[in-house]
Amino acid sequence: MHRMAYFLTHGFQVMAIGTQTVFEMANIVAREKVYEITNYSLAGGEVRSSVGVSVTTEKASPQVIADTWMISGIVNPLVHPTPAAELAFISQASMRARRTVGLCTGTFVLAEAGLLEGRRVTTHWAYADELRKRCQGTQVEADRIFIVDGPIWTSAGLTAAMDLALGLVDKDLGPELASSVAHVLVMHHRRTGGQSQHSELLKMAPKSDRIQTALEYARKNLGKALSVDDLADAAHLSPRQFSRVFQAETGHSPAKAIERLRIEEARNMIERGRHSLEVIARETGFRDRKHLREAFVRGYGVTPLSLRRGARMAGDRDAADDEIETEFAS
Repeated sequence: MHRMAYFLTHGFQVMAIGTQTVFEMANIVAREKVYEITNYSLAGGEVRSSVGVSVTTEKASPQVIADTWMISGIVNPLVHPTPAAELAFISQASMRARRTVGLCTGTFVLAEAGLLEGRRVTTHWAYADELRKRCQGTQVEADRIFIVDGPIWTSAGLTAAMDLALGLVDKDLGPELASSVAHVLVMHHRRTGGQSQHSELLKMAPKSDRIQTALEYARKNLGKALSVDDLADAAHLSPRQFSRVFQAETGHSPAKAIERLRIEEARNMIERGRHSLEVIARETGFRDRKHLREAFVRGYGVTPLSLRRGARMAGDRDAADDEIETEFAS
């Protein structure tokens, strides 16, 4: 059984404990109790969250045995440093656990506890620059959903913490069960750790349902030609009216927006590393590999091959960590 211990401090972000639902659903899908979840605080008793909801916790002590410690952050980690006694406990508990997780700004807590030196981490994009300043010996990658570096897992914003929790389930119980959990939770899709914190659909942020519908149609049909007429039809507007409204709401022409969606999906496919660039180009609607490369350089400033090499290097590090973890467990 995997013992998941959540360490909560005063003012914790309540959505951090929302990730417990992932492990609850994993138990249901697996039809057995594979995860045991307990909330802890240094003194025990009730701990008040940032929105006023209180959670009853058990007292954290050196005798507590946990497979994974989940460390929550607070709304603004720059204003209230973590008390020294809590940092000392987290540091010691981390040495006894298999994994330690910083949820969103919980990464700052791990940094204060001295756990991030020489590691790759992420946190909420709004605080990434400050984390870099504070942790010169840490590689902060602001544009990632979550990052795994050895026993340390860190996530971006709190919705990304749900993806990280699914990543833990994937690691523990396999991708098939993790996908089933995502399906039960009605999560749009499982995002891997290498993906960007910033979705193109969120960046464009259309104001009307019609333009949102057109963009969703485009995202689901990137392998097709996707003319303005096709998108206008999906939005139930005339092509002329559609182009005018689309530009006003997103700040982009339909053609530019579709290209951004295409290269985002191509990037996701490249980072997952399952297909050749020729297949990725075809599946995401580019004419060929050369066309994909040109769009990629325009959008990201790097070539698809450069991104793939970086993703494979990260994968090699994860594989090495798996070997170490397996040897440790045996």
